[in-house]
Amino acid sequence: MKGPGKEPTEFHNSSAITELATVAAASLRRKSRLRPAVAIVLGSGYEGVAAQCKRVLEIPYTEIPGYPTGSVAGHEGKLLLGFLAGSPVFVLSGRCHYYEGHAMETITFPMRMLAVYGIETVVLTNAAGGISKGLKAGTFMAIRDHINLMGANPLRGWSLEKPGRFVDLTNAYDAKLLTLLGRAAKQAKVTLNSGVYLAVPGPSYETPAEIAAFARLGADAIGMSTVPEVIVARQCGMRVAAISCITNPAAGRTKKAISHEEVLQVGAAAQAQAGKLLENFVKLHAQAG
Repeated sequence: MKGPGKEPTEFHNSSAITELATVAAASLRRKSRLRPAVAIVLGSGYEGVAAQCKRVLEIPYTEIPGYPTGSVAGHEGKLLLGFLAGSPVFVLSGRCHYYEGHAMETITFPMRMLAVYGIETVVLTNAAGGISKGLKAGTFMAIRDHINLMGANPLRGWSLEKPGRFVDLTNAYDAKLLTLLGRAAKQAKVTLNSGVYLAVPGPSYETPAEIAAFARLGADAIGMSTVPEVIVARQCGMRVAAISCITNPAAGRTKKAISHEEVLQVGAAAQAQAGKLLENFVKLHAQAG
């Protein structure tokens, strides 16, 4: 068993992963009586959104047993328990990534912890490159489906019957939550497209030839996260919604070089809109029951 500040190593012991998630969830319950139904995961450039959360408790990831920590700029590394639009929420300010060298079990561990805690709905956010012409930098895309080209699956090696390993992803992104996102965007006067997100392992950005191929596959946007979390969240029975902030045109869609600094800058500029969108979503989610 790993202690606080230590992350799970690459193993395929389903019972051990489940036990560690139970320990992590129990540690949170001891610190707070807050029982939110919604958790929001903030991706690259979204850290300013966390400021809109009326915080009751702030816990560094290093203080949560088994919780992974990342090293990428734009990821705060804290779990916030508080209120957004008057409703209790968990805000995961930052995530770790597969390209940092973590195992799939590691980067999806937060989803298992949230499920054990009792979270019913998880909203995942990310920064993405725009493939489709209509997706301009600074706009948002609700993910309606995904293509997994990360070359790995977080359920590989899973052996427990409940939850099982053969997860149906036909409706990975909840249709009712997509509708709520659309309503939230309209109220916030935020342009929200919908499309297919393609996940690659990274960390290098794609070549123009790769982007051209991905466009033929039906991808609208591309990024290096989210999909593993979606798979595990669905395995655990949580409802999923996901939003991409389009921070740059994908390779070959522009003559400019792509950089992580640009991703963070565009994400920062769009934080106010992202905050309104998420706040309205949480409010509508609470009203819908």
